[in-house]
Amino acid sequence: MTIRSATVLAASVATALTLIGSVQPSAAADAKEKCYGIALKGQNDCAAGAGTTCAGTAKIDYQQNSWKLVPAGTCEAMKTPNGHGTLMQGPAPA
Repeated sequence: MTIRSATVLAASVATALTLIGSVQPSAAADAKEKCYGIALKGQNDCAAGAGTTCAGTAKIDYQQNSWKLVPAGTCEAMKTPNGHGTLMQGPAPA
């Protein structure tokens, strides 16, 4: 192997290793969805209708119009004392 071809090979390997190290996780691995009715009092993620303005404003546990971000596809399997989480916003507490 000549010095030139060894240099080209070394540069190619270095480039490949750099590219492998910079690969980002897929968007699907980070996919999230809003899940209503699962947040505990004061632990919702953000605005959710009347009575809530942003994070931490849920007035009661499992408030139907407050949400938390959860991994996509897991919301409706989450069980609470009031039933399962839902992808649809429910009514504000009375």
